[in-house]
Amino acid sequence: MATLIRPPPLNPEKAKIENLLELTQLTDIDADLFTNTQPLWHPPGARGIYGGAAIAQCLSAAQKTIPKDFTVHSMHCYFVLAGNSDIPIIYHVERVRSGKSFATRTVQARQRGRVIFTTTLSFVRQNSGGEKLVQHAAKMPQVSPPIEGMDDLDNSGAPTGPFQSQRIEIYKNDSDHPEEKRCRQWIKARGRISPEGGHEAHLSALAYMSDSYFVGTIARVHKLWRYSTHRKDKSKSSIDEEDLKKLLAMDDETLKRVKHVDAHDLERLRRMEKGEDITKDDKPEIGMMVSLDHTIYFHNPRHFRADEWMFTEMETPWSDDGRGLVFQRMFTRDGTLIATCVQEGLVRLKQAGESKL
Repeated sequence: MATLIRPPPLNPEKAKIENLLELTQLTDIDADLFTNTQPLWHPPGARGIYGGAAIAQCLSAAQKTIPKDFTVHSMHCYFVLAGNSDIPIIYHVERVRSGKSFATRTVQARQRGRVIFTTTLSFVRQNSGGEKLVQHAAKMPQVSPPIEGMDDLDNSGAPTGPFQSQRIEIYKNDSDHPEEKRCRQWIKARGRISPEGGHEAHLSALAYMSDSYFVGTIARVHKLWRYSTHRKDKSKSSIDEEDLKKLLAMDDETLKRVKHVDAHDLERLRRMEKGEDITKDDKPEIGMMVSLDHTIYFHNPRHFRADEWMFTEMETPWSDDGRGLVFQRMFTRDGTLIATCVQEGLVRLKQAGESKL
C-alpha cells in the first residue's frame, strides 16, 4: 500500500509537483503527524524512493507548524535507510523551539516504525535583521538561456516527472582535474504552482528539485559509466533492461534530451549499438552511488518562483574513501542567488571480480 489513506483525485488547479508533495495531516492521532497523500516515485535502478521527495515533504510538514511570518532559512538532512515506495511514510514534527526571531523543528520520516530520513530545520521571522544589513551574494555565471518549448525525456523517451530540466555543457569538461569542472542546468516545476500553495509550495518544490542528480555530479566529472544492467550481488541495476534497449534505439538528438545522459554516455551507447564490448574498457564503473546527507541554505526564500526557470551549478571539491562531496548554487533566471546546497554521498566503484554489463 503506497499511501495510508486512499488518495483523492489530483487537483487540476495545482501543478504536478504540488499534487505529488501533498501531505495528509493525521489530526485524530497527533496534530504534528503527517503522511504522503500520493504514492512516491522510485527511480529506475535506485535503492529507494527519490530522496528529494523526503526532503520536500519534511519541509512541507515543518512549515505547517510555524507562524506565517516565519520562513525556512536552512535544513540539514540525513538519509538513514532507503525508502520503500510501496509503504506509506509517516512524518513526525517535533517543535524544538519557537522564539521571537527563530524557530527550530526536527522531522523524522518513518516506515514501519523505522526512521528512514531525519532533518533539522531553522526558520527566521521575516525582516528581523533590521534596516541596516550586511549584504553580498555570489554572481551567476554567463550561460546560454533555456530553450522554451524543448522538453527533457526519461529513459523511455517520454516527457515525464513533476519538473523539467535542460543541461548545459559541462564547464571545463576536458580538464584533467574533476574539481575544476562545473555541471550546469536550467530547471523548473512543470505547470503553474497555485496561489493557494503560497511561498511554501515554491520552497518545497525547490527542495524536491535540489536533489536532482546531485551526488551524480561526481560520476559526471569523472565520466564514469552509470548504466549497468547486471550486478553480482543481484541488487537493483542502474537501469532497466527494457529502458536500455529504448536508449539504444534513440537517435542522437533525442538522446541529448534524456535526463542525465551526457556526451560520454552517448558515445558508449553508440558503441554498444555497434556490438562493441565496453566491459573491456579501462574506465571504472559505478558500483553504488547513494546520498548520505543533504543541506540547503535558503537565501531569498520569498522572492522566486519554482515554476519559472532556475539555474543550478554543481561542483565537487573532493572525493575519496568511497565518499564524495558536492556543492550546488541555485539562481533565479535574472541572477538572484536563492539557495546553496551541500551533499555528501557514497560513491563506490565496481571492484575486481564483479560482473559488468
